[in-house]
This record gives sequence, C-alpha cells and structure tokens, in this order.
Amino acid sequence: MSERASAHKRAQYRHFLPIQTRWSDNDAYGHVNNVVYYSWFDTVVNEYLIASGALDIQASAIVGLVVETHCNYFSELAFPQRLDAGMRVAHAGRSSVRYELALFGADADTASAQGHFVHVYVDRASRRPVPLPPALRAAVERLRI
Repeated sequence: MSERASAHKRAQYRHFLPIQTRWSDNDAYGHVNNVVYYSWFDTVVNEYLIASGALDIQASAIVGLVVETHCNYFSELAFPQRLDAGMRVAHAGRSSVRYELALFGADADTASAQGHFVHVYVDRASRRPVPLPPALRAAVERLRI
C-alpha cells in the first residue's frame, strides 16, 4: 500500500472556481457526500476549458473522456459553505491530459480534498483518440506545473 498523500496548499494551484455548497450536497452524516467532490472536479475542468475557448460542449468535434479518477479526503466540507475548486495540469500528452484538482474551504490554505482526472481526447463521432487541438493545448499549458 502506498503512503497517504499530504494535503496541498492553495498556492500550488493556478486556476480557481468559487463554489457554493447546496443543501442536497450533504448526506445523512451531515457532510458533503463523496460523489459530489467528483462533480466539482468535473465542473472546474469544464468551466476552465469553456471559458478558455478550448471546448464547446455542444459543437466541438473533439471531447474529453474521463479514463481515470482519484480523490483523497482530508477534512469535511458541508452545507452551508463556500469553497474554491483549484486546478492545475500535471501532464499533457499527445491525446491526454492529467488535471490535478483540490477543494479548499473559502478561507482555508490547505485542501480539504484533492485528486485528479485523466481525460483522453477523442473524436466526438468515432470515439477514437486524437491529438490535442492547438486551443486546448494552449489552455492546458497555461496551468501546467
């Protein structure tokens, strides 16, 4: 078994999206359910790509498919709470990108959770891997660590 990850600091991330927790995010234990964290990870990645002009979710010929995910949890988040989803890029290959993500309480310097998504970019119709288009490569390179 590998060693447990250490929580990252806010300064280690390059892009942030503020998120307000919702009543429905909490589970029976009174904190945000683990599946919601993955939704926030997906949200910050797609928000960044859309805002950067690298993705049109309705019309882009190329789309990213999630092929790997991971999350470490360090401290609870709960409704009502504002948080910041942080994002950086650890690797950009020919047709794939590893996005590293973290969730911070609004005033916290240390991540409550962090993880990654690996997207393989494919032709929307054929679902076959394709090289990253220039706009996408430029957008992810801006966040590379």
